[in-house]
Amino acid sequence: MLRLKNINTSYGKVHALKNVSLHLEQGEIVTLIGANGAGKTTILNTISGVTPASSGDILFNKQPVQSLPPDRIVKLGISQVPEGRQVFKPLSVEDNLQMGAYLRYRSREARADIHKDMENVFALFPRLEERRSQLAGTMSGGEQQMLAIGRALMAKPKLLLLDEPSMGLAPLVVQEIFRVLDQLRRDNGTTILLVEQNAKAALKLADRGYVLETGKVILEGAAAELMENAEVKRAYLGKDKKEIWER
Repeated sequence: MLRLKNINTSYGKVHALKNVSLHLEQGEIVTLIGANGAGKTTILNTISGVTPASSGDILFNKQPVQSLPPDRIVKLGISQVPEGRQVFKPLSVEDNLQMGAYLRYRSREARADIHKDMENVFALFPRLEERRSQLAGTMSGGEQQMLAIGRALMAKPKLLLLDEPSMGLAPLVVQEIFRVLDQLRRDNGTTILLVEQNAKAALKLADRGYVLETGKVILEGAAAELMENAEVKRAYLGKDKKEIWER
C-alpha cells in the first residue's frame, strides 16, 4: 500500500531523514521506534506532505504522492493524528469531528455518509458521544486523544498515521486506545503506521517494526523478532519500562 524509497528530508541545513526506505502492506500495523530526534515524526510529516521530502519517492497504492499538498494526500486516503493531539479547543466534540470530514463535504454523495461515520466514531469511543456538545479544550488528555483519532477517522482513511498516541495518558486510557487501533485493523482493514514512545506496547500490537537512529533505518523485522533482539531490548525495552498489557 505504501512504499518509501530513499527518502531524504531536511529542515534548513539539518538533514533529518537519510535515504529512508520502508513499506506497509494493506491491513498491517507497522511501528517506528527510536530515540527522540531519530526522525520518527519527520517520516509521518513527510508522508502526509507537511514536511516535503527533498528527494526520493513515496508511493501510495502505486501512485507517487511526494509532490502533492497535504489536502490532496488526505483525499487519497492518508490521515495523520499529530503528536500532542492538537484538537480545535474552542469547538465542540461534534464540530471537531465534522472538521475531520471537511474535504468530504465537497461531494454530495459523501455528505450522506458523514452522519453514519460520526456514529461509528461514537461507537468506538462512547465517551465522545457523552460529550458531543462539550468544548474540546475542557476535556481530559485521554478524551482529547480519542477525539483526535476520531477526527482523523472522519476522513475515511485507508492509512492512519499516529504520532505518540499514549503520550501523557493514564495506562487504562492507553489500553483503550490500543484496543481501538487493533479493532480498526481487524474490522475495517485500516492500515496503521504507529510512532510510539512505549516500544514494548507498540511491538506487541504491530506486525512489523523499523528502528530509527539519527534519521536512518538501522533495523527492521517482524515485531516478535524485534522484541527478542538484544540491541532493541537494551536500548528500548529496559526493565524499568512499564508494560501496559501486564496491568
